Amino acid sequence: MVEIKAGQVKELRDKSGVSMMECKKALEASCGDMAKAELILREKGLAAATKKASRATNQGLIDSYIHLGSKIGVLLEVNCETDFVARNEMFREFVHNVALHIAASAPKYVTKEEVPAEIIEAEKEIYKKQALNEGKPEAVVEKIAEGKLKKFYGENCLINQLYVKNNDMTIEDLLKDAILKIGENIVIRRFVRFVLGEEF
Repeated sequence: MVEIKAGQVKELRDKSGVSMMECKKALEASCGDMAKAELILREKGLAAATKKASRATNQGLIDSYIHLGSKIGVLLEVNCETDFVARNEMFREFVHNVALHIAASAPKYVTKEEVPAEIIEAEKEIYKKQALNEGKPEAVVEKIAEGKLKKFYGENCLINQLYVKNNDMTIEDLLKDAILKIGENIVIRRFVRFVLGEEF
């Protein structure tokens, strides 16, 4: 068995924010391979985040972000389980980063479940007509429409958008990482994005 040094454990902890014990286990399981150990922790984190997702979130905070030049502003509510976490610096930083992302990326909804059914149907019809007009066979039109709908969610739903500070992850990945590091269920509840002079 590969000997895991304390420095490696500390390095992985600094990268992941996960406990020393979990980091040591991941390094042992990956025979000291840092990249594999990170992957193990992320996979564990997804499972842990999914498990926590059913827990009630009655605490949290409302944060605001005003973009330079005061032309764009965001009000955002994010909930957690305890008041203790709501005051936690890591939680506050997560909320602020999401508010900043909303200012930059202009999502219309938090999740795809919030998109009205009539909008989804209208989008699908447009995609189907486009595919047929391009001469695509009818057998694959539905599949093409589903693929384009996924892209629509990626552009318009906050959770599905690529994070502006790191395009290798979505806001959902960022949320799951926060749940793993903080140890509580976290829910992005709602937001409003204001643009100066824009009709509300």
